[in-house]
Amino acid sequence: MEAVQGITMQGALNKLIGGENLSRGDAGDVMRQIMDGQATSAQIAGVVTALRMKGETIDEISGFAEVMRSFSRHVDTVQEGLLDTCGTGGSGIHKFNISTASSIIAAAAGVRVAKHGNRAMSGKAGSADVLEALGVNIGLDEKQAAACLEDIGICFLFAQLYHPSLRHAAGPRRELGFRTIFNLLGPLTNPAGADRQLLGLYDRSRTATVAEVLGSLGLKRALVVSSYDGLDEISISAATTVSELGEDGKVRTYDLTPEEAGINRWPLSAIQGGSPQENAEIIRRIFSCEEQGAYRDIVLMNAGACIFTGGAAGTLAEGVHKARAVIDSGLAGAKLQQLIQKTGELAHVS
Repeated sequence: MEAVQGITMQGALNKLIGGENLSRGDAGDVMRQIMDGQATSAQIAGVVTALRMKGETIDEISGFAEVMRSFSRHVDTVQEGLLDTCGTGGSGIHKFNISTASSIIAAAAGVRVAKHGNRAMSGKAGSADVLEALGVNIGLDEKQAAACLEDIGICFLFAQLYHPSLRHAAGPRRELGFRTIFNLLGPLTNPAGADRQLLGLYDRSRTATVAEVLGSLGLKRALVVSSYDGLDEISISAATTVSELGEDGKVRTYDLTPEEAGINRWPLSAIQGGSPQENAEIIRRIFSCEEQGAYRDIVLMNAGACIFTGGAAGTLAEGVHKARAVIDSGLAGAKLQQLIQKTGELAHVS
C-alpha cells in the first residue's frame, strides 16, 4: 500500500535515479513509508542505494531524521543543556569505547548527559555492550531513563528499545552490506531530544554537512568530528577535522591537533580495544587512575570536547583540564558507580 499523500517510493526512486535531490518533505514522506512498514525491502534498498550514489543532501538527511524522531519512543525531560555523545561507528578500527567513557566523565563534570547508543556494529563492543559489562542496566524504558537522568545527571538510551520501527529496514541494511543514510540517522535521533552533541563521523568529507543537519534539527551546539587516521573520534594520533555548530547557528570547520589541547601524540595501535569485558576493564583502570597512557589521553581529549560542548568549559583545552581533574579526584569512578546502582534500582520500578 502506497502513501495517500506525498511522494511514493517509486516516485522518489525515479527522482533519485535521475540525479534529482529530494526535498525535505519528500524525504520525510519516504522515511514515513519505511517506518510504518508500507515500503517493500526492494524499495528501501533501491532508495538508500540511490541516495548513497548521488550523495545525501542536508534536506534529505534532515527529512529522514525528523520522521525517525517522530516514530521514536520519547524521554520526557528538560532538553536544554542536554548532551549526547553518540557516533556513527563504521571506522573499521577496533578501538575501545571512548565516547562511552567520555560521557561518564562529562556527567561527573556537571554536564547533563543522555547517552544514546547500541550494540556493536563495526567494532567488537558497542556502548551498550561495554556498559552492560560494567554492570549498568541498559534496558531502561522512557520513565526509568528520565528518572535516572533527573537523579544522577546521566542516562543510557539503548537504541534497539527506542527505535522499534527501524526493524522494517533491518533486512535491506544487512543484505546491502555498505554504509547508507541509516548509518547517519542513529546519532541524529536522540530520544531525549538532546540539544548539544559530540558526534563522531566515519567520513571526514561530511562533517560540515552533518553539523548543518544538526542545526536544522534544532541543536544549539555541536562538534562533528572525524580524524585523518580514520577514527570517528577526536584522535591523539593525527589531526581531526572538526565542524563546530555554534550557538549563533553557524558552522565553522577547522583541524584540531592533540597538542592544541595539551595532549601528547600516541600511535593508533595504543588505543586498540577488545571484547566488552576487556574494554570495561580499560575504563575501570582509567577511572581508578591506574591507566596513565594513551587510553587515558584519548578519553581526556574527547571528554574535554564533551565538557566544552556541554557548556561547562570555555575552550576545549579547559575541558581537557576539567576532565583530568574529574578523573584524578575520583568523581568519574563515583559517577560510574552511581549509574550502576541507579539503573539497578530502576530495573525494579515500573
